[in-house]
Amino acid sequence: MTDLKLADQSDGTINPLAERRQRTLPTAARVRFETIYNEIRDHICLLRYPPGHTLGESGLAREFGISRTPIRRVLQRLEYEGLVESRHGIGTIVTPIDLGELREIDALRMKLAEISGELTPLPRDRADIDHMKQLLERCRMIRSRLDLEEFGRLNIAVQKEISGSIGNLPLRDISDRLFYQTARMWLQLLPLMNWPEEIDSFSNEIADLIRAMELSDLSSLHFVRRNHISMSRLRMKGYFGH
Repeated sequence: MTDLKLADQSDGTINPLAERRQRTLPTAARVRFETIYNEIRDHICLLRYPPGHTLGESGLAREFGISRTPIRRVLQRLEYEGLVESRHGIGTIVTPIDLGELREIDALRMKLAEISGELTPLPRDRADIDHMKQLLERCRMIRSRLDLEEFGRLNIAVQKEISGSIGNLPLRDISDRLFYQTARMWLQLLPLMNWPEEIDSFSNEIADLIRAMELSDLSSLHFVRRNHISMSRLRMKGYFGH
């Protein structure tokens, strides 16, 4: 095993690999930023912060027990990702949901899924597969009751497992960004759709993903996601005509 101490080379010089890894280790401030960003983003996607909701820097700073500066940075990132927008004289608000935009984003997500299994994919291990099986059981448990937040949490958890198999970091970033732009739209539409049918479809998707992971077929893993996005679009067309 290679020793990654900074000065472990025989001539006493700095090991460039170790130095690069040390530079990329997340700082405490970076970890805190990502934690707050993930929580606020998830609140938006779970409709705890619905479209039109105002996100005040002072209130969020008090909620998280930090200064306004990191909150401002989080809101700037969320605005870049299209989840919030800054309005003069009003503040930062959660953006409205645009179904036309959903159609365009899903079309791009399907194209990206087609190549996600080709660009340095990362294998899934037994812990990943077991986690997916737990998600499948949780999904089946809500078939008989309308539980939008649990559906949303399951959807996010499945996305994280799929995202973890994408080795190409720029591709992973854009895939995640597009997912989170659409996740909250589904929660708003689901009460108008056939809930048991949508849960059955999601359960089938998770089961198909598990089979691909068990076979270490990473190309099929992402085509499963691509095909289920396509089928969801067709079902939505049947409900809403677009």
